[in-house]
Amino acid sequence: MGSRGASVLLSRASRIKTKLQSTLEASIIEVEDVSHQHAGHAAVKGTQGETHFNVKIVSPKFQGQSLVKRHRMVYDALAEELQSGLHALSIIAKTPEEAAPK
Repeated sequence: MGSRGASVLLSRASRIKTKLQSTLEASIIEVEDVSHQHAGHAAVKGTQGETHFNVKIVSPKFQGQSLVKRHRMVYDALAEELQSGLHALSIIAKTPEEAAPK
């Protein structure tokens, strides 16, 4: 079985976490499936869920990048998921310095 076949067996949340870790070398990744809050919405009807997620990611690759660029980096890393049923992301994207306790 190829890597695509194996990835289908993992939950979307697990795949999101793995892709963000490998692409953005994140030190912190929190992925929360909030699809249940959107049950009945047009984008969710007829799906198996796993369509809406909150993502918090801390990565050194965000250093010097605008908030828009950071979000683009996350969307680029998750392009395959977005094409296969991931409908919405709420993203918090910080550098390690921004995430450090004050």
